[in-house]
Amino acid sequence: MKLIKATTFSQALFAVSTLIVMIIYGIIIRPSVFNQVALPLEIIFLLSATIVSAQLLYLGYKWSDIQESMIKKQVSALPAYYIIFLIGVIIGTWMVSGTIPMLVYLGIKSINAQFFYLIAFIAPIIFSTLTGTSYGSAATIGVVIMGVALTLEANVAVTAGAIIGGAYFGDKLSPLSDTTNLAAIASDIDVYEHVHSMLYTTGPAAIIAGIIYTVVGFVDPITTSSGTDALIKPTLEALEQGFNFNIFLLLPPAIVLAGSIARKPSIPILVISSIVSGILAMLVQGFSLADVATSAVNGFNVSMLGDLQMPDNVQVILNRGGLYSLIGPITISFMVFSYIGAIDIIEAMPTVIGKVLGFVKRRSTTILCTLFSSALVNSLTSNQYATSFIVANAFKSKFDELGIPRKVLSRSLEDTGTMIESMTPWSSTTVFMVATLGVSYAEYAPWQLLSLLNFIIAPTLAILGIGCFYNTTKTNTNIK
Repeated sequence: MKLIKATTFSQALFAVSTLIVMIIYGIIIRPSVFNQVALPLEIIFLLSATIVSAQLLYLGYKWSDIQESMIKKQVSALPAYYIIFLIGVIIGTWMVSGTIPMLVYLGIKSINAQFFYLIAFIAPIIFSTLTGTSYGSAATIGVVIMGVALTLEANVAVTAGAIIGGAYFGDKLSPLSDTTNLAAIASDIDVYEHVHSMLYTTGPAAIIAGIIYTVVGFVDPITTSSGTDALIKPTLEALEQGFNFNIFLLLPPAIVLAGSIARKPSIPILVISSIVSGILAMLVQGFSLADVATSAVNGFNVSMLGDLQMPDNVQVILNRGGLYSLIGPITISFMVFSYIGAIDIIEAMPTVIGKVLGFVKRRSTTILCTLFSSALVNSLTSNQYATSFIVANAFKSKFDELGIPRKVLSRSLEDTGTMIESMTPWSSTTVFMVATLGVSYAEYAPWQLLSLLNFIIAPTLAILGIGCFYNTTKTNTNIK
């Protein structure tokens, strides 16, 4: 769509500032100054899109032009919507098939006092990578590990930090994670390219964190207690009674893993894994086709197990998934794209970024600015969905101009965006983790090593140019 006339900086700044003002007022000022409920992000983006639309009408654009731009953005987001819906489906089908219950069972069985902190880090990594959810990992295997930590009289601060870091490893890297897919979609790259790029920052961070947790286990050893069995045994027995475990239940995650390694399209792989899970649910667990369909759409529920009584902590583990469970991210993404579609008409974001970052001529500085912007936007919004689309839309043209591959952009969105969620005291993630694990922010934050190390490694690689894939992108610039 052609501009009616060249966009001035003040016009572009008004369009971009509209969202910034709405976020500051709705999320920060209302609760902290006026002691009022914060405005939902959906409303913030809807109001921002409305104000910008009014601005565009004033500038002479027709409503049909505005609507067309919004629709184009929504169409470009359809693959992300499909993937997010399928993530809900696959969690529901993996649950009803017994795949996730068996993984939780094996994770609990692997707990060892000497390597307890390392296990507290690795178990959520496995769980979150296979399910794509940090909240779900913390609220399931994380709750169990915290219970064991209290029984063993382990350091709860170290344990909580390890659990949260492990949970966010999968949230950042899993091809089933909504934030992983949205960062890739926002940057217009394949999700597997995005995951490959993130391994350069998150991989070393995870290895170093694992080593530190291991050392802590030896320096401050845990003495086992007879009370441990009293906590773990009922959970293991409930899972054994509810499901039939066998090696075939590893087939659904194996399909996703194989697809990831082979870099096959995400949607067909997720569909195939879901279908296989449904078949296993009927053949191995004895569930009906109706049960499988219900789990895929509305999520699994322990009531499907009949009269079997499940402990509360096991119900928290099992009652999840389903297509409708991720309607929240879809709704927010829809509103975000509506706003971005409006400001794109006058090329507001590139105009502002070009003016503000006009002095930036180096690739390293551009990446550092992206890392800072991702951290800032996520801190303001407490939402990585919004962060991915806002920051990616702002920096895509700058990355292209300087010959920086888009997968470095997508990685940067998560290196400080996703990873700062549990490190921001006022974020919804921090509130959730504190309530779920029962450990204060001040206690666990110094031990959430994955994020802390990521904050060091990501800018270091940007400055040194390591893992930035410059040689894979053609550029007319001679800039380093």
